[in-house]
Amino acid sequence: MKIEKEDINKVLMVTIATIIYTIGFNTFVSSGNLFPGGFAGLSRLISRILFEFTNINISFGYIYFTLNILLTIVVFKYIGKKFLALSILWFTLTSIFTNIFPAISLTSDMLLISVFGGILNGLAIGIALRNNASSGGTDFIAIVASMKYNKPTWNYVMCLNAIILIVAGFLFGWNQALYSIIFQFCSTQVINTLHKRYKLSNLFIITEKPEEVSKAIFKQFRHGITKIDAEGEFKHHKNNLLFMTINTYQLKGVVEAIKQVDPKVFISVSSCDQIVGNYYQKPLD
Repeated sequence: MKIEKEDINKVLMVTIATIIYTIGFNTFVSSGNLFPGGFAGLSRLISRILFEFTNINISFGYIYFTLNILLTIVVFKYIGKKFLALSILWFTLTSIFTNIFPAISLTSDMLLISVFGGILNGLAIGIALRNNASSGGTDFIAIVASMKYNKPTWNYVMCLNAIILIVAGFLFGWNQALYSIIFQFCSTQVINTLHKRYKLSNLFIITEKPEEVSKAIFKQFRHGITKIDAEGEFKHHKNNLLFMTINTYQLKGVVEAIKQVDPKVFISVSSCDQIVGNYYQKPLD
């Protein structure tokens, strides 16, 4: 596994993300007694159950690290080495920072705690995902599923988190459980906005230079293109329609490559909910 300058930048960004996550956790999650999504929520739930019912005090950080390491052992063969290393860095630093950073209460308003806590939580995870890392836990599960089905799965993860909230509601009261739903919703929306790897876009390209445009795209991106003879109805001008589906995060690069060979090109972009059939998804490093 060769280490490059880009890898160092990613390590720095993931480290920053863990700091943001820890600030959000110790400032909002702890003070609001909320239950985040994924293994963070599960770890917090286990920690509280042990303390409340058995008087055993095991911190969130230790439980969070243990659960993530166990899942890492299961999924490591399906995930790239660099991605796995950065993800381990995430949950290791998070486990350490949440134990050593002070807990600060900024407000007692539960709605503010839920909304701003969720935003910080989603921002931190989104930064990690954009830098080829994840927070581990259900993120691993969601990413493996996204690679298999070529569609975002974060909203499905939110449904799985409902189980944690139901248990928390029965054991510790529904007030915190319901506010945790707001927290998780805000977090999920921020993640969906920042992380576009598994979002798909359809491109309809009208061009007089189909071969040049196709070669420019193939030079940088590994996606198929369908060419259709077309005619403009207004001037009856002969053209070609190229259709392709790409990952949304590739959109800027594809458009730039096309415009370099055909400045007069016309491109229409639309979202794609799901693909059935063969589609190349670049594997995680």
